[in-house]
Amino acid sequence: MRMTNPNFLNGVPEMLVLKLLSRREMYGYEIVKAIQAETGETLTFGEGCIYPCLHYLEKEKLVTSERREVAGRSRNYYVLTVRGTKRLEELTADWSRVHSGISLLLKGQHA
Repeated sequence: MRMTNPNFLNGVPEMLVLKLLSRREMYGYEIVKAIQAETGETLTFGEGCIYPCLHYLEKEKLVTSERREVAGRSRNYYVLTVRGTKRLEELTADWSRVHSGISLLLKGQHA
């Protein structure tokens, strides 16, 4: 039986998409596969999660897109904006704080 992503991962797809796009432009399905590959298949977000995320990011002006014909297929390529870079920094800082706090609790340590 394959486990799905835990419920506490809300917001994580946004951060991962922004991180991948901070490296280079990508299209939607490419992002889906990159998340799978780069997390060692620990995280799997399907197209039904990633495409709405990309549309939200574009609406919020965190990414822009350009439609291109590649090998006879039309694809939207997404690029991170300056605003998207700032949002990625915020999300990364938030995630680091949460990760640190959870790690402390799981290890039984406190300040």
